[in-house]
Amino acid sequence: MDRLQLLNDIKLPFADVLGLKFTEASEIGVKAEMVVRPELCTRPAILHGGAVMAFADTLGAAATVLNLPEGKGTTTIESKTNFVGPAPVGTTVFGETTPVHRGRRTMVWTTRITTAEGKLVAVVTQTQMVL
Repeated sequence: MDRLQLLNDIKLPFADVLGLKFTEASEIGVKAEMVVRPELCTRPAILHGGAVMAFADTLGAAATVLNLPEGKGTTTIESKTNFVGPAPVGTTVFGETTPVHRGRRTMVWTTRITTAEGKLVAVVTQTQMVL
């Protein structure tokens, strides 16, 4: 099965709440986009840090899923976010997750979140445990 189709078929409920759309997927990375809606914002009307982290966490988990052996699962055990710039309401943010480490027990991913203009919003590094 196509990796992108696999991720879109999983139908993650929270990813749906975020409005996350997977656009590319392979064992070495995942890309997605998300429109910054008012309900995902803080004041002033910019993307809330928790929404940034949830977006990145979903991408890292998805990338791990694409690398799991049959019958295994995953959970996030660590996440660090560097917030760099704002993403105003109405813009689309793009996330790209790439591997730092893909091991048997843990996987570490870095996600860069940018605006359509290429401005960096955040960099997130997370560790996923293989269950």
